[in-house]
Amino acid sequence: MLFQVYGANAPYQWLGWILVFACLIGLNEVARRSKTGGIICFLAIPAALTAYFLTIYVSAAFGADWALHNPTYVHMTSWFHYAKLYAATAGCIGFMALKYGWGKIGKSHWFKCFPFIIVAINILIAVVSDFESALRGWGGTWVSTEGITLMGGWHNIFNGVAGLINIFCMTGIFGIYASKDRRDMLWPDMTWVFIISYDLWNFCYTYNCLPNHAWYCGLALLLAPTFANFLWNKGGWIQNRANTLAIWCMFAQVLPMFQDYSVFSTQSVNKAGVNLTVSILSLAANVLALGYILVRARRQHINPWAQEVFKGTRDFDQAITRADMNVVTAA
Repeated sequence: MLFQVYGANAPYQWLGWILVFACLIGLNEVARRSKTGGIICFLAIPAALTAYFLTIYVSAAFGADWALHNPTYVHMTSWFHYAKLYAATAGCIGFMALKYGWGKIGKSHWFKCFPFIIVAINILIAVVSDFESALRGWGGTWVSTEGITLMGGWHNIFNGVAGLINIFCMTGIFGIYASKDRRDMLWPDMTWVFIISYDLWNFCYTYNCLPNHAWYCGLALLLAPTFANFLWNKGGWIQNRANTLAIWCMFAQVLPMFQDYSVFSTQSVNKAGVNLTVSILSLAANVLALGYILVRARRQHINPWAQEVFKGTRDFDQAITRADMNVVTAA
């Protein structure tokens, strides 16, 4: 058992998981299906929240009681949460620029590398957090700024290395397209090989470093974009992932009580042996994924990062049929 989903609160924990999963899928559809939905979700709301966060911290600095006891100030103080929120939101905005062709940048060929760069940054944020936990709690435990007891050890190192490998599992970096209906930014070469290795790595990160959040951000949040990609939004996984991640981060930052201190709160078992096992699986999956990519690239005599490795596979072909191949980008 990976999580403590038993006892009197178990029905609420499962209900909470289902609600988070369903709401993330629904809100992703709102954000991707219309320009207005995307602008509201990733420009208007983040701007309002930024003003809210600044007001809290400035007021707390002056000793305002309401700010010092604000749930966001008390429970979501880690640098990691803010870094992920704004990095994910930046990704959503950049992806909209690409799919709608906003300005010169949205029509530029060189900007097609933006998805790779922003995803790599997001992965590195988590890798740094894993290594931080290893250093602070090596062979024992340490308490985060939010009062969460974390273990530090080889599990953090293994999963941190898995995250670094995962960056190199992103292939066909310039193979970015807008869908014909302009609902999605597509990355056809980001097939199940990357998606599964990423999901295992990111789940392991949340399990190692966010043991009180992993039930939601490690399972529901990861499965929502994967579910959409495999069933009706082929090739749009990275956009789904960015959208759902940004939406979840905004919710969790403002209403941390949902996962931290309510009937919906769910803890991982937080045992060294379990963490180590999950981390080994994460590392093995990413080593295998990169090895498979390199073998395919060698057989095709191509650079797997500059060129598309998975042409001819079912995932790639299904995604590329959705792409608008008539869009001309500037050099």
